[in-house]
Amino acid sequence: MFNHYRTLGFILKKNDRGEADRVFTIYTEDFGKLELLAKGERKITSKLRGGLEVFFLSEIEFIQGKNYKTLTDSILIDNFKNLRKDLKILGILYKISEVLDILVKEAEPDEKIWNLLKEIFNKLNDIKPEIVYYYFFWNFLSFLGYQPELHTCSLCQKKLSPESIYFNPKEMGLTCGQCDKLNESAKRVDVDAVKIIRIILKKDWPTLKKLKIEKEELKSLKTISQYYLSSILERVG
Repeated sequence: MFNHYRTLGFILKKNDRGEADRVFTIYTEDFGKLELLAKGERKITSKLRGGLEVFFLSEIEFIQGKNYKTLTDSILIDNFKNLRKDLKILGILYKISEVLDILVKEAEPDEKIWNLLKEIFNKLNDIKPEIVYYYFFWNFLSFLGYQPELHTCSLCQKKLSPESIYFNPKEMGLTCGQCDKLNESAKRVDVDAVKIIRIILKKDWPTLKKLKIEKEELKSLKTISQYYLSSILERVG
């Protein structure tokens, strides 16, 4: 006799398997990230089809078999129709899905990550999608224990000078120009990008909404975010 489990989940990825099956990656409220097999889901007659699509919020039911978890029911809660009309927003959601899938282990529930996902889906219509992505990215890393030091030098502990700030992934934070000479892996960063990350980690949506962020600042945010992600991936193997 199989136990049936029911929960809410954001559908993040799907992959075809065999002639008619699919495997879905779903971040759930009660179980964290799950890989779930939907047997026959690609058939037109499948009862699962209505509630299973990437970036849907659905109520799902599954059973735990000997080798894998199998979806037995899905009910659509929200298809985020307005988000799906915007290709830029869809691109941001795919980036979020990828980062989450890479860094989160299966079946480890986390209320903070669940609430962060809900927050992101609700904000994507209100604020520049790129900023919403970086809001997710830096708060997500913070929840995982990777929040960088952004106010004082990670090495000498002195207050940072705006004229000379470097990002040092090995020290998980910023370093001053003097300490940077000791580490070849440090990368100089734009002070305005640092200020934006500080606001993001304060979860200050009203200020983020008012900010007029220039292309160069977005470019700097992209550089520092990719650099930090790469360093974390090297750590976790």
